[in-house]
Amino acid sequence: MKAKKLLFLLGVGASLLTTQTMADDTTARSIMEKVDARDEGDTLEQDMLMILIDKNGNQRTRDLKSYAKDFGEDNHRTLFFKSPADVKNTAFLTYDYDNSARDDDQWLYLPALKKVKRIPSTDKSSSFMGSDFSYFDMTDRDLEDYDFKLLKETEVRGHPAWMIESTPRNQAIIDESGYEKSIAIVRKDNYMVVRAINFLTNGKKKYLDLKQIRQENGIWLVDEMTMTTKKGNSTLHKTILSFSNVTLNGAIEDSVFTTRRLEKGL
Repeated sequence: MKAKKLLFLLGVGASLLTTQTMADDTTARSIMEKVDARDEGDTLEQDMLMILIDKNGNQRTRDLKSYAKDFGEDNHRTLFFKSPADVKNTAFLTYDYDNSARDDDQWLYLPALKKVKRIPSTDKSSSFMGSDFSYFDMTDRDLEDYDFKLLKETEVRGHPAWMIESTPRNQAIIDESGYEKSIAIVRKDNYMVVRAINFLTNGKKKYLDLKQIRQENGIWLVDEMTMTTKKGNSTLHKTILSFSNVTLNGAIEDSVFTTRRLEKGL
């Protein structure tokens, strides 16, 4: 699976350096291209626990099953909600296209309506199932849509890293994502984005942190990540994602990544 994303969600897609990138920091872009090229395997199957925490510390949990697979240059991902009852059998499908001229496709199956809904680009800045992740966070970010700047060298959890700012090149990207800019912390040893700050147009910030990562057969996997929404110093909401029962490069049928399968469920 050629890495076309920052993690599973804050992804950047492949692109070529063009004359558009005059405002770019070429060193920063080179680093982000290596992030993009990082191998993540051909398929990935895992269980996911989602914990939603409100500003008062109240928690809700959701159990999911996650699948990802490369289809040539494109990557498809499916999520099935297993519990609790109010979200059981809800399913989500995303097609991340390598072609930057083509918008990624996303569909959400709502069992109460017995209907698959396509997510329009105008809704991608909305919260994904009440979490701190948006629908936009669940898709790739094309490198050519951003200018990059290397802010400084830093360290995260004892590992040398770069701090890189990305700024959208046009208002359409800002409107779709809801982000004015982002700052990513990239580890030097594995070219993995382990932390990020997203600056929302409404003045809030979302902080991504990969709490636990590990290497399996030369491929880096995430065991736990958090996304925290803040306004000033106040935490408004937090989402914890933890992953288990991971199968890397196993067989996954293509039919798992269809809208028909969303309706059928696990």
